[in-house]
Amino acid sequence: MLQSASLPLLSVVFLGAAAVVYVASIYVSDTTDVLSIRWKLGQALSGLVLLAVVTNLPELVITVSAALADNVDLAVGNVLGGIAIQTVVLVVFDVFGTGRSKGLTYWASSLQLVIEASVVVAVLSVTVMGSQLSSAFLVFRVTPPEILIVCLWLGGVWIIAKARTGLPWEREGAAPGGQQTPRGTAKRKKHRRMKAAGNSTRYVVGVFLLAALATLVGGVVLERTSDLIARRTGVSGAIFGATALAAVTSLPEVATGMAAIKLGDCELAISDIFGGNGFLPTLFLVASLLSGRAVLATMPPSTLYLTALGILLTSIYSIGLIVRPRRQRFRMGIDSLLVLSLYCLGVLGLATM
Repeated sequence: MLQSASLPLLSVVFLGAAAVVYVASIYVSDTTDVLSIRWKLGQALSGLVLLAVVTNLPELVITVSAALADNVDLAVGNVLGGIAIQTVVLVVFDVFGTGRSKGLTYWASSLQLVIEASVVVAVLSVTVMGSQLSSAFLVFRVTPPEILIVCLWLGGVWIIAKARTGLPWEREGAAPGGQQTPRGTAKRKKHRRMKAAGNSTRYVVGVFLLAALATLVGGVVLERTSDLIARRTGVSGAIFGATALAAVTSLPEVATGMAAIKLGDCELAISDIFGGNGFLPTLFLVASLLSGRAVLATMPPSTLYLTALGILLTSIYSIGLIVRPRRQRFRMGIDSLLVLSLYCLGVLGLATM
């Protein structure tokens, strides 16, 4: 049916699926936060892994659907473009969340967040290395770098879980004068609201499953329409996945992050972005297993370019979390202004490829 649809109709279906994924992903995120508290998974390794997976359901569904359809370029572009765009989401938090009193990284500065940013840089660095290997370096439908990315991510999650219980630093790695409310406040407030409304755990699980199903369906439709729109407009699947599709799938992070900041939990908002960005490259292993192709070794130059851009933007915010710039320009910290400027220049560079 979609194969014969016109470009305007495909665009409408694409936007409709995006709306479904946006709303459903917010419910998935909120119910996951509540369940992590009720099941006491918040600080545990298993809890961090679960949160990373379920909060990135749209990207997971798109990757699986694209790999099964042998449309790997779209999946890879969506993952790496999503990391760059979701890092720029922190600029949105800075401008509209914290107001005119100091920048986002001043309030949310924490060594734990620096560790999370370092995990993102580590897995993206292996992504660059893996892209330089021969496509024939395939064993049991996967390549060593894809396995290494998963191992690095799991190791990083373990370190993050240990760091959240305390660091051998003064104030356990928390900067003076920053966020006063403890991280996780937003999750606990969601839980209290659910409890006050009389919502049982069975009800929360039911909402989660329905929202996850809606995300599944919406993600498949997004992948199919993205491929067709890219072909009709003459844009490569990698670039369309890295721009339009990545922007759409990052919208839930904008909504949930802004909600956390309004509840006084800036650290959680940044942690969710870095946590999701660290998890996304692990989807390359899934794409290789399903497609039987060495995904990293067949990356086009545009996706390799986006990987480097993601490393650059993440590194800037990592430095910002340590330096903690006080001054703002255009309602944002100096680090956010630099990230926004470099991202815009990066997109212009991408357009020339």
